[in-house]
Amino acid sequence: MTNRDKLKELLLDVFLLEESEFSWEMTREQIDTWDSLGVVAMAVGVQETFGYHMKPDEATGIGSVKDIIALLETRDVKFD
Repeated sequence: MTNRDKLKELLLDVFLLEESEFSWEMTREQIDTWDSLGVVAMAVGVQETFGYHMKPDEATGIGSVKDIIALLETRDVKFD
């Protein structure tokens, strides 16, 4: 499973999305369940899946799926 597949699976699970609802272009505003609890769940999921512990300001500053990828890429997680 690629890192892209792992991230998609994580986000579908955390934000209670159907696969048909998911897009790599999604923003926080488009996902009703991306609230304060969703931020925590996403950060925990990223740590469990990719081994990176987000700082609170990093987790709350993420506004899109692309932001998650960009942050993880700075930590040498590849999304080719």
